[in-house]
Amino acid sequence: MPSWIFYFVIALVIIWFIFKNAGAGKGIKTITTNELREELKDKNKQFIDVRTLGEYKGNHIREFKNIPLNQLPQKLNQLSKEKEVVVICQSGMRSARASKILKQNGFEKVTNVRGGMSAW
Repeated sequence: MPSWIFYFVIALVIIWFIFKNAGAGKGIKTITTNELREELKDKNKQFIDVRTLGEYKGNHIREFKNIPLNQLPQKLNQLSKEKEVVVICQSGMRSARASKILKQNGFEKVTNVRGGMSAW
């Protein structure tokens, strides 16, 4: 196979990957745990902890309701699309995934807590 074909295929794969992931985090606000302290005072926001029940029971922030990530798609009806949803997990990875799920399901105002409970 000529080398130019190899490079052409690699370029196509890279372009596909970029377009596939373009906007993946679009519209998702990110805040620090310090900024979260102020947000917790806002009673008009929904606070969701997407860690497992065991992790949540071990340590959690009082204002946060536990909806584990694997249960989130089935429990979206428990959340209001009219209110902002603030999402936290242990490190920020699961909450980033949860934020994307929320956005894909029509939640306009979604905020992810960077660093999660590890940074709290």
